[in-house]
Amino acid sequence: MDQQLRLKRKKRIRKKISGTIEKPRLTVFKSCKHIYAQVIDDTDSKTILSASSVEKEIKSLPPFESKTKMAKHIGEIVAKRALDKGIKRVVFDRNGYVYHGRVKAVAEGAREAGLTV
Repeated sequence: MDQQLRLKRKKRIRKKISGTIEKPRLTVFKSCKHIYAQVIDDTDSKTILSASSVEKEIKSLPPFESKTKMAKHIGEIVAKRALDKGIKRVVFDRNGYVYHGRVKAVAEGAREAGLTV
């Protein structure tokens, strides 16, 4: 039931926002254990870059205090990779989730690392 409601919210949000090459879309997906973030250009339907908690780079780090701290770190990594590719501004897509907890942490981590979200 919760999944169906999230997907309804996701459709409603996606009607209003889309990413371009100048200002791509930063989307977040969270599972029970992990968090994933992608920067997407919707005009070409291409994923420009991504980061997630299942990457070897993240798993090799010492364990985080909480999943929220891990999500903030993922946001910082996404921002760093985006800035390396010359992307300074993005549109944030919460993917139907409430802007709270891990979703908010990804956005704040990206902002702190220099990305305009």
